[in-house]
This record gives sequence, structure tokens and C-alpha cells, in this order.
Amino acid sequence: MTTTSTAPRTGAKIHPLAVVGLVLVAINLRPAVTSLGPVLAEVRAGLGMSAAVAGLLTSVPAVCFALVGSTAPLLARRWGTGGVIALGTTALALGLAVRPFAGGTASFIALTALALAGIALANVLLPVVVKQRFPDRVGAMTGLYSVALNLGASTAAAVTVPLTSGAFHGDWRLGLGVWAVIAAAALPPWILLARDRTPHPVPAGLIGAAAPVAGLQLRRQPIAWALAVYFGLQSTAAYVIMGWLPQIFRDAGLSARTAGLLFAVTALLGVPLSFLLSAFAGRLVRQSGLAVLIGLFGLAGYAGLWAGPAAAPWLWVVLLGVANCSFPLVLTMIALRGRDAATVARLSAFAQSTGYLLSVPGPIVVGVLYDRTGSWQIPLALMALLMVPQMVAGALAGRDRQIG
Repeated sequence: MTTTSTAPRTGAKIHPLAVVGLVLVAINLRPAVTSLGPVLAEVRAGLGMSAAVAGLLTSVPAVCFALVGSTAPLLARRWGTGGVIALGTTALALGLAVRPFAGGTASFIALTALALAGIALANVLLPVVVKQRFPDRVGAMTGLYSVALNLGASTAAAVTVPLTSGAFHGDWRLGLGVWAVIAAAALPPWILLARDRTPHPVPAGLIGAAAPVAGLQLRRQPIAWALAVYFGLQSTAAYVIMGWLPQIFRDAGLSARTAGLLFAVTALLGVPLSFLLSAFAGRLVRQSGLAVLIGLFGLAGYAGLWAGPAAAPWLWVVLLGVANCSFPLVLTMIALRGRDAATVARLSAFAQSTGYLLSVPGPIVVGVLYDRTGSWQIPLALMALLMVPQMVAGALAGRDRQIG
């Protein structure tokens, strides 16, 4: 079943620019995080950061996405979707440019939060852009920007260590700071799109489940909660993988370069899989089976890491790479569960802000457990256990339901 929208198509004359902007900003939604994991050991040494604080650092994305992302629809109503994404891209570029030169852990985390606040705005609003400008191609366009997202994530993971050790002569600060240039390149299209003041169907009122859209209250919608829980659990897995997977492999005796490449595979697999899965999911009446299948891949990947990270590392990262496709799947489900762009904006803000809030403890707990035990056995067992409720929530979120 394909979902149609009752909202009129707006801004048709700038659809090509919207496609370019969509892709460029999506490329920048993960390097702020994935560039950090491969050089986390060097950052910790340079800043005197403990494993517990590093766990807190890996939870900063979830905190920012929960708190800042919830404001995105209200900001978009006032300044337009393009204007808010342009603002977010500016914050992202600035945070990435200054972060590496922070004088201590606190300022490093604060500047990371600035960059991630910019990402948070785009995270929530990109599904809205898709629903507004491509209402009959929701699955395909969600897949397109998911491909770009994974391409940016995998590239940052794969090349940060070679850049740091090669072109930048071992200076991790330059290795992290170079990603600000890529973020700045995404800004011009959104400055132009911000000038499009055509009214967009973004909901009025307060943000979150308390604000009614035609009497709608999302906190009373089981499907909204299923999406939020599924989003939260897949985010927990994603940020544990982005924050700690390279360290897991390095602790198992693999080199930093190999660990970075292995980590890159988890994102690189998403380049083809995200597009294919989103396009396929958009044509289905139900996506529950896909959510369960993806969860089984994650369960197998964590079990493999628990048994022996160095035993078959390429297999483990392939399994986890497939499991990471839960992200484009949940974005597609959010777009399909809302009847129009206004509802999708509300549903995206609710599912993402609530979901990211639910995911905050995960990376911190993993860091603390690793710090206390000196081993990855218990943290990996925890992550495998969390795949079970993720599959249940995904099965519920994938049912044939619509809100609005």
C-alpha cells in the first residue's frame, strides 16, 4: 500500500534544489559522531577523559536530539522548514569547526552539543520535507536521503584515522575539524530554500503530544508510542555502535585503522540497503516483518561480538550494518503513519524527541559497565537483550494504521 497525502504539492519549481539540499544535509547528519569513534582513544588521552565520561559523550546526541528536535516544528512554522534547516546547518558547521580546539572535556562536550543541536533540527524536519515536496515518493525519497546519511557516516568513519595519521601528521584535532568544511558545503542550498515562503502544512501550537492538530493528541495514540519506543531502541543501538564499536575491536587487538574500516562497513552497507529497504517498505501494507527480521540480524551481530570480536569481525559488522537499517525503516514508517505533512511533522517530532530521550541512558550504561568490569561481555549481553523489545515495538509500529 502506498500512502497518499491530502496536502497540495508546494514549491514544485524548486524540487531539484530540494533534492540537492536533502542529499547534502543528510550527508552531514552523522560525521559529527562517526568521525569521533575511531579516534576516541586519542581524544580521551588528549582531554583526560574517563570511559564513563566518554559514555556520556556518546549520549550527547540523544540528549540534543530529544530536547532540540522537539522544537523543530514550532520553529519551522515561524521561519519555514528551509530556514530552520539552514539554521541547523550553520550550528553544525560552527560546532564542528571549533570543537577540536576546545581546551577541556566540558567545552568539547558543549561544542559537540552545539553541532548536534543543528543535526537535531534537520533530523526532525527532513521527513517533513519529503512529505511536503514528494508526497507520492515518500519511500524512495526517504531511501535517497538515508543513502546519503549512511554514505556520510561511513566515509567519516573510514577516513578520519587515515587523514589524522597521514595528511595531518597524527593531529586528531585536524582530523575531526575537517568535517566542518563538508557541513558548510550543505548550507547554500538551504539558504536559497529558506527564501521560499510558500505556506507549508506545519502544525500550529505547542510541540509534542499536547498540541492538537484537528483534535489529535499523540500521547493517546498507541502507534505513536510504538514508533517512539522503536526509534528509541534503535537509536540506543546506533549510538552504542557509533561510540564504542571501534574501541571494542581495538581492545580485541585490531589496529585503529582496521577498527575504523570495520566500523565504516556498518554504515557503508546502509548506502544500498537504505534506499532499497525504504522504497520496498513504502509499498507494503505492513512493515512489521521487516522490523523483526532486521532485529534478528542485530541479535546475531551482538552475539558474535560477545563470543569473540576478533573471531569473524567482518561478519559481525555486516550483521550490525543490516541491523542499522532500522533507522531508514522507522523514518519510512513515520512518514507513512501520518495522513498529511502536518501530522508527519508532529509525529516525527514526537517519535524522535521521545525516542532519543529513551535512548539517553544506553551509551552511558555501556560506558560505565565497561569502565567497572574492564570487559565488553556484560555491555554486549545488554545490547543483545535490548533487541527483543526493539523487535516487539517495530512489529507494533509496522501495523497498517494511520494518524491524522
